Amino acid sequence: MPHRVTELTDQLVASYARLGGINHLDGKNLPSKRTIAVITNDLLRLLFPGFFDEKLVHSSEIKVETAGLIDTVLGALEDEIYKSLEYSRPAGQTKRDLRRVAHERTMGFLASLPRIRELLQTDTEAAFQGDPAAFSREEVIVAYPFIEAIAVYRLAHQLYLDNIPLIPRIMTEWAHARTGMDIHPGAQIGSHFFVDHCTGTVIGETTVIGNHVKMYQGVGLVARSLAAGQALRGQKRHPTIEDHVTIYAGATIMGGDTVVGEGSTIGANVFLTTSVPPHSLVVQEGVNVKVMKKKSRETTAAEFQI
Repeated sequence: MPHRVTELTDQLVASYARLGGINHLDGKNLPSKRTIAVITNDLLRLLFPGFFDEKLVHSSEIKVETAGLIDTVLGALEDEIYKSLEYSRPAGQTKRDLRRVAHERTMGFLASLPRIRELLQTDTEAAFQGDPAAFSREEVIVAYPFIEAIAVYRLAHQLYLDNIPLIPRIMTEWAHARTGMDIHPGAQIGSHFFVDHCTGTVIGETTVIGNHVKMYQGVGLVARSLAAGQALRGQKRHPTIEDHVTIYAGATIMGGDTVVGEGSTIGANVFLTTSVPPHSLVVQEGVNVKVMKKKSRETTAAEFQI
């Protein structure tokens, strides 16, 4: 057995030398996925006190409990942000500079939690009002995977806006694995957002979603083509969804220049690559996508072949 272990070790170490692109040895210390998962769970406890805890939290103890949890998150998150900043450190910036920046950005991020809670209250209300199967708002928070997915996204989005590398994606991929909903932290999502069931939903980095948007499972807001690879970095690749739009299950909306006008409804399994005007009803009929005005249901000139 020892000889066999030595042989296996030698083979694997040889592959490290041969396939260097998937190693991270002797480099900068990357953020810990396991630690970020713990931090994210603690952040959910701060956002939804009493819902993500193992014991009942009494209002008489909330200040002490919150202070202790913030202190724990502050120390752990600052260390992970420091590692993230060091990973992309510009020339000439010292470790002392990075530590100061990490502290400032961590404090700024924690200061954003009350505002994030305000947004999450609108998402919770949209979920409750939008789903007749919901027994209560408490059920929505404790049992709906969407709430966890959107909460982690809103946290990660704040870090993304603060130009923190790596951590936002680690957070949203943690939520993706738990909920089945894949939201890039760079996406812009307004208030009162709800995705019923949420499994299989994909929202790309440059997606813009307005207020009061409702979607169902399996919706993809994706790029038209990624063949150009890194040359597309920074470009608008994903669609814009305006206010009060409903998108039914299995619909795919593609392209950075595709805009779904406000008040529109996108039917199930629609494959859309062209903008539609406000208050449209879009349905899939075989290989055709038909766009109608909602009031008259008259087919417009926007009917096209895919």
